[in-house]
Amino acid sequence: MSLEDCAQALRDHDPDRFGICLLAAPEARPRLLTLYALNLELARAPLASTEPLIAEMRLQWWIERLEDIGAGKPQSHELLTPLAAAWGPRAAGFALLAEARRRDAARQPLDGPDAVAAYVRQTAVPLASFAAEALDRDAAGGFAPPDPRGIFGHERSSAPAAAVIAAQAEGVGLAHWLAALPALQGMGLGLWDASPQALAGIAAKAQAKLGEARAQRRAVPRRLAPVLFAGAGVRAVLQAAPRGAQALAGAAPSEFRRRLALGAFALTHRWWI
Repeated sequence: MSLEDCAQALRDHDPDRFGICLLAAPEARPRLLTLYALNLELARAPLASTEPLIAEMRLQWWIERLEDIGAGKPQSHELLTPLAAAWGPRAAGFALLAEARRRDAARQPLDGPDAVAAYVRQTAVPLASFAAEALDRDAAGGFAPPDPRGIFGHERSSAPAAAVIAAQAEGVGLAHWLAALPALQGMGLGLWDASPQALAGIAAKAQAKLGEARAQRRAVPRRLAPVLFAGAGVRAVLQAAPRGAQALAGAAPSEFRRRLALGAFALTHRWWI
């Protein structure tokens, strides 16, 4: 998988993050493209089999290959080769993203809003941290030794900025999880209780985190704005959630709205909601 292949995979399956890559500085694009393509593969890995043991083995394979990159072992894989070229030993820290997906292998629904928030903190928040690091490599003075904390581990990184990135990632991640709920329910990865009350609770948590990020937005340097971009449809999803899962199914943004939101962000760099 070349960088062009990574871009195509994101264009087809994760268009919002593909848009983020287009808006990033050219020197950061290989890092973002390979990171987001890896995240796409890790999200798919535990879903490739309904047998939990096989799904676990797929995730473990990725974890071991990422550790190999950290150890300096050459890679001949279509994605791992460009990933190693873009990130070097730092890519070993991405095993954190695979570990967070182990629960998906078991195909067990989540038990309420708190469990959903914990899952999002383990998946979306580290990804946003690594993405911010991809954009901030020069400002951070190069990579630190492999450290799963991402931007949080850099001596020069701003603690307030890291907190805003985490809050925004959690809020957006919760909204995206809600948007995917109709499909997740069919795969056994949704909620034990998908009542409107439970969905309203998740939406309230998302709103609180987005509000937290918005209130502290001045702590985030402009160069990191692309990784905080929420995409289109977040407001619609959060408004639909209290009406139940059927309302969520109709809240997905159109391609026109996606493009419009990305174009507006490119002009203003306004990422907060």
